[in-house]
This record gives sequence, structure tokens and C-alpha cells, in this order.
Amino acid sequence: MSAKAEHYDVIRRPVITEKSTMTSEDNGVVFEVAMDSTKPQIRDAVEALFGVKVKAVNTLIHKGKVKRFRGQKGRRADTKKAYVTLVEGNTIDVTTGL
Repeated sequence: MSAKAEHYDVIRRPVITEKSTMTSEDNGVVFEVAMDSTKPQIRDAVEALFGVKVKAVNTLIHKGKVKRFRGQKGRRADTKKAYVTLVEGNTIDVTTGL
């Protein structure tokens, strides 16, 4: 499967945190994805961009916090994350980037 332009629109960036690093021990990778993307779209995009087989995709929406900046109320943007579990034997090195 070849990578298409819409695959790059689905996957925004990998999430590099302590928790996401712990999921990599169980063949998992965490990506920030577009808010309107679906699980089948995420599966297709990861398989096309990285050349791996995906076992499962779990998503969550993280609501943005209300913060103050110079006395003005502001709100951070909502984000959507995808926890992608890979088939045994497949790996993605997210430190190299897309």
C-alpha cells in the first residue's frame, strides 16, 4: 500500500511521553490524529506510512484545559490520540519522525 496525501492529514505527530514509551514495550505506538479521523482511517494511514500490520486501534479525545494568560481566559485546543497496537514482530521507530 502506498502513502497518499490524505494519510498525512490523518496522522499529525507521534506522542513521546513516559506513558507512550511504556506502551511500546507491548508493540504499541501513540499518535496525535485529526479530530474527524476514524479508526479504519487511522489503521490504513499507519499501515501505508510505516509499512506495518496493525492489530488494533483505540482512540481517545483529550479535552483542552481552560487557562489564563495575562488575566484573560483562554482555552487550549482539544486533541485526539490513537493508541495503535501492532502485530507481533512489527515495530515503528517514532524518534525518526514521519
